[in-house]
Amino acid sequence: MAEPLSLLAKSLACRRGGRMIFDGLSFSVAAGEALIVTGRNGAGKSSLLRLIAGLLRIEAGALTFQGGDPERSIGEQAHYLGHSDALKSALSVEENLAFWTAWLGGGGAPREALATVGLDQLAALPAAYLSAGQKRRLSIARLIAAKRPLWLLDEPTSALDTASQAMLLDLMRSHLSGGGIIVAATHLPLGLEGARALKLERAA
Repeated sequence: MAEPLSLLAKSLACRRGGRMIFDGLSFSVAAGEALIVTGRNGAGKSSLLRLIAGLLRIEAGALTFQGGDPERSIGEQAHYLGHSDALKSALSVEENLAFWTAWLGGGGAPREALATVGLDQLAALPAAYLSAGQKRRLSIARLIAAKRPLWLLDEPTSALDTASQAMLLDLMRSHLSGGGIIVAATHLPLGLEGARALKLERAA
């Protein structure tokens, strides 16, 4: 039987630009759980997500993904949804999602993902013509077009209207019910029942 998934951090430290962002940070998140990371600007919320995704170097401590694929890094088993929507303006909506699906190796169906986020009718439209909320929904479509067990979400409701926030909440609940893990940095409540909280303070 496969080992259940869990993300474990022990005494993590992150340094950027010569400044210690956080130090001695420990937490654990198990399959089916969400960890909501809060804190003031500059406390290191985005840095923590980028560190987990492998985009920043760990200054000290250890980060392990138990039950995952031992042949792949944590970042290769995670979706990182950052502040930038990472879209090619000249490519169509469907071409953007097809690129990311192929790159991430999810083997999913882009058209079905676009329908889920309400963008299937705009599949042929260049991404340059999308509104901020539509671009965010296209980025969210990556989460379901390419299956990965760990979702790292940085202010995921940014630019989303009420209906789109409800759609995202349904997707997050579905991911958790399927045994996935979510670590989300946010200033706003996400509505995830039973989510655990991690408040970051600025390092001295």
